[in-house]
Amino acid sequence: MSETAHCLPGLMPHALQQIVPVVEQVQMARDTYRLRLYCPEIAAKILPGQFFMIRAVGRNDPLLARPFALYDVYEENGKPAGLDFGYVIVGKLTSLMATWKAGEPVEIWGPLGNGFPAPDCQHLMCVAGGIGQTPFLAVTREALGLKTYGTPARMLSQKPQAVSLCYGVRSKNYLAGVADFPTDGLNLQIATDDGSHAHHGFVTDLLAQALSSDNPPDCVFTCGPEPMMRIVAELCLREGVACWLSLETPMACGVGACFSCVTRVKEGEDWDYRRTCVEGPIFRADQLFLD
Repeated sequence: MSETAHCLPGLMPHALQQIVPVVEQVQMARDTYRLRLYCPEIAAKILPGQFFMIRAVGRNDPLLARPFALYDVYEENGKPAGLDFGYVIVGKLTSLMATWKAGEPVEIWGPLGNGFPAPDCQHLMCVAGGIGQTPFLAVTREALGLKTYGTPARMLSQKPQAVSLCYGVRSKNYLAGVADFPTDGLNLQIATDDGSHAHHGFVTDLLAQALSSDNPPDCVFTCGPEPMMRIVAELCLREGVACWLSLETPMACGVGACFSCVTRVKEGEDWDYRRTCVEGPIFRADQLFLD
C-alpha cells in the first residue's frame, strides 16, 4: 500500500507528500525505536541532515505532524527503497508510533530543510547527545565514501582524512544504533552521564579533549539537547573551528508557512529571524545567538 507521491506547492517545491507503509519497527534502546518506511521515490532525494514531517493517518489526536530527522536510506537491489527514522518516546505521536506494525499507513512529507554541508575538511567530528545521533549515520557513511545521497548524487570534492563521532547519553541503556555505524574508518567515542559505559561525564568533555589533541577536528557537526549544542558551539568558536548545529525546534507545518519555528540569527550588526524548517535546520555556530 503506497499512494502516489505529489509535490508540495509553494515554498518547498522539491518536497513530496505521500501515504506510505511501515516496513518494520525495531527497538534500538530504552524508549528508542527505528521506524522503516517504504517510499523509493522520496528516498532517492534526501541529503544527510534533512528531515521529514510524519503524521498518523485516520486520527485527529494528535492532529499535527511532527518533524523527524532522517536516520538513513535503506536499499533493495542496490537502489533506494525507503527511509529509516530513529526516535524516542516523548509524547502522544511517538507513543503511537511505537505501536505501528508492518503495513500501517503513515503520512509523510519531505525531504525538508537544508541538510549538513558536504564535509570537505580534514577531520570531521560529529557530536551527538541523546537521540541526536540520528542524522549522523548518513553523515558518517557519506564522509567515509560508503554511500552517496541526493539526485543527482552529491559527490565530495575530498573525503576527510579522519571521521569521528562523539556520542553521549544518560546511561548505557539509552545507547541506540551503535552497531549500525561503520566499524572501519570511524573513530567512535561514547560518554555516559552516569559512567555506566565508556567515558564518565558529558560528551562535550570528549570534544574539548579532541580540540586540544594532536589531531583536532577542523569541522564539527552537532545535534542534541540545546545546552549541549551551546557548549559545543562555544568550544568551536573559541578555537576557530567551523561548526554547524542541527536545531530541534518545534514546528507545525515543516514548509515555512506557519512561522512557528523561527530562530534568531545574526545579520551584520543587526539580527533577523530564520525559519528552522526552510533556512535550517542546519545553521553555522557563528550565525546564532547562543545565550
